[in-house]
Amino acid sequence: MLVSLVAYVLCGAVAGVLAGLLGVGGGIVLVPLMVAIFPTVGVPAQYVQQMALGTSLASIMITSISSARAHNARGAVHWDIFKAITPGILVGTFFGGLIATHMPTMFLKIFFICFILFVSAQMLSNYRPPASRDLPGKMGTAGVGGVIGLVSSFVGIGGGTLSVPFMTFCNVPLHHAVGTSAAIGFPIAVAGTLGFIVGGWGRPDLPAMSLGFVNLWALLGIATASFMTAPLGAKLSHALPADKLKKGFACFLILVALKMIWGLV
Repeated sequence: MLVSLVAYVLCGAVAGVLAGLLGVGGGIVLVPLMVAIFPTVGVPAQYVQQMALGTSLASIMITSISSARAHNARGAVHWDIFKAITPGILVGTFFGGLIATHMPTMFLKIFFICFILFVSAQMLSNYRPPASRDLPGKMGTAGVGGVIGLVSSFVGIGGGTLSVPFMTFCNVPLHHAVGTSAAIGFPIAVAGTLGFIVGGWGRPDLPAMSLGFVNLWALLGIATASFMTAPLGAKLSHALPADKLKKGFACFLILVALKMIWGLV
């Protein structure tokens, strides 16, 4: 148990830095790592992906608070956007999490692999939608939030890989989009976590310290470390060449995807 706790702490430290530094959900790293760890601590194979997604989202509740506070101190959080997008986020992520708990593990793994390959391609190409329009009205922004929340619940992330491009497309400066995305990660995490708890409630054969599809032991280690490292990532995002870092991270994600594909084969 001690070995697994150390592993969770290391995972959380990396996830916290990434959340603040690149504006991507730490779940992109957390989910494949937990998929590798959970079978060794008694999580049944048919529930491994759901447990990884639920626990990842639960940990983002802590990471997003820490990261958002750091970005807000630099004036990089647009709270008007946060208020407009949150209703859609809450609905989309809760029902997305609930739906994911009833999906086959194989489908969720394939969806996750496709998603991280998409994120890798986006980072390597450095593609950003041209800032050619303003934000839609409240209904339109909430609708976008619903889509972001739905996808985020299927892959266990804080939504930054979708919300940052959306905001830059709508003329929000990149650093402000990253900061606002960190704040948006909190309602995504809360609603998604509730969906995975409700959907996993009463499932047989889950190990001790499980609250639905949230592993509390993993959450403890990840959340403790990520809370401390997220401000460091936010600080580095304003000082380091983010584009170069993203390209290196994209190459790492491709290797992760290939390993997961090999595991499926």
